[in-house]
Amino acid sequence: MTDLARNFFEGLLILVPAVLTVAVAVFVFEFIDGWLNIPIPGVGFLVTVGLITLTGRFASNVFVQKVIDATERLLTKAPLVKLVYTSIKDLIAAFMGEKKRFDQPVIVTLTAGGHAEAIGFVTRSSMDFIGLLDHVAVYFPQSYNFAGNLLVFPKDQVRPLEAESSEIMAFLVSGGVAGGPGAETFATTTSA
Repeated sequence: MTDLARNFFEGLLILVPAVLTVAVAVFVFEFIDGWLNIPIPGVGFLVTVGLITLTGRFASNVFVQKVIDATERLLTKAPLVKLVYTSIKDLIAAFMGEKKRFDQPVIVTLTAGGHAEAIGFVTRSSMDFIGLLDHVAVYFPQSYNFAGNLLVFPKDQVRPLEAESSEIMAFLVSGGVAGGPGAETFATTTSA
């Protein structure tokens, strides 16, 4: 590869993530500012962050909790709205708060006696409620995507990983590029 081509691709690797991050941030600021009809750039975003923080602060207040409970009951009455609301609420709760679900990283042997393994997170340690004794539910996030697959395995095919959940999630979502120390290539590790 010529120096010009190499320099071009190195420039892409540096600029594309930075420019896309800035573009997404600007889009979010403009969207929130436009939605709140505030002419000063960024104020809508600050107002939104403030309202979210205040809601969290006053959530333990008896009156506010009654309003939240009433709103939640209303949202869970309508069939389609209930599906959307509960799915979003459960997804957010899985990543934050007291009911975090992605805190048990594991490596799973995909077939009994096989050599292929996959990294995921145990989201349910008992599947007895559907008649699958000695099974666990393991969620496998997809790389470069906000999606994944939930598979069920016998417990003896699932081993815990000694690693931080956040590093494992970064590793999986980035396709193995981010998270954890060292990023040596397959060729350098196999030729030694």
